[in-house]
Amino acid sequence: MPELPEVETVRRGIAPVMEGELIANVQVNRPDLRWPFPDRMAERLKGRHVTQVRRRSKYILVDVDSGETLLIHLGMSGRILISGDPQGRFVHDHPAVQKHDHVVFEMRSGARITYNDPRRFGAMDLLDRAGADEHPLLRDIGPEPFGNGFAPDPFFSAIKGRNSPIKSVLLDQKTVAGLGNIYVCETLFRAGIDPQTKANKLSRKRADSLVPIIRDVLSEAIEAGGSSLKDFRQADGELGYFQHSFDVYGRENEPCRTVDCKGTIRRIVQSGRSTFLCAQCQR
Repeated sequence: MPELPEVETVRRGIAPVMEGELIANVQVNRPDLRWPFPDRMAERLKGRHVTQVRRRSKYILVDVDSGETLLIHLGMSGRILISGDPQGRFVHDHPAVQKHDHVVFEMRSGARITYNDPRRFGAMDLLDRAGADEHPLLRDIGPEPFGNGFAPDPFFSAIKGRNSPIKSVLLDQKTVAGLGNIYVCETLFRAGIDPQTKANKLSRKRADSLVPIIRDVLSEAIEAGGSSLKDFRQADGELGYFQHSFDVYGRENEPCRTVDCKGTIRRIVQSGRSTFLCAQCQR
């Protein structure tokens, strides 16, 4: 499932094409994704100007001038692709509609934004922007890792009473928004922390070190266009490249990249999910 860097990469791709532009038409090609589309979604969006394209955790939020916000979640296999941008940022001609092109936004500028999702695990909803923070998908999300609310003091307060492994705590979206399995594994390797360590056993110094490391890992992944493991592509159709920089994720039985470390990368299972680590470097 796309994590914060992949979603932010897509947001940055579609924002220049949608912000300030009018939605000339919306084509909805099926009744549902993970759940039914909102009532009259195409009608409510057609003819509206997009005022802003935002991100909250792993969700894309498209604000329109009616006071509503379109929430988009990519799910496991959702992709957003752009074609026909008249300003030349996206040179692709409009392709023929494909089997899994479930929603197509036609902008007055001539650009087309297509939501494609073979497995239909994604979702869309229309929210009242004034109360969007109280939507069930958004209301319990913790601080954004690049925001002022994600800082050593509140972070330590959030984890110090948790008796769960630190990996599980970081995956909890109430602790910090947008982290998933890939970037938690990479973060804990850089911090030299065993993913099995109970959160309440971390010293204040080690807990504080996680804040800048999380930001660094996410920033580098965004700069690389995210990580393409299966279905993810950027809005221009290109693959992300951060997977080539993984220190541990997916590298089971390969040598640790730390200078002078003789260890190999191990894979363990935590709560049914793969965790990758170097037992020599992470303690």
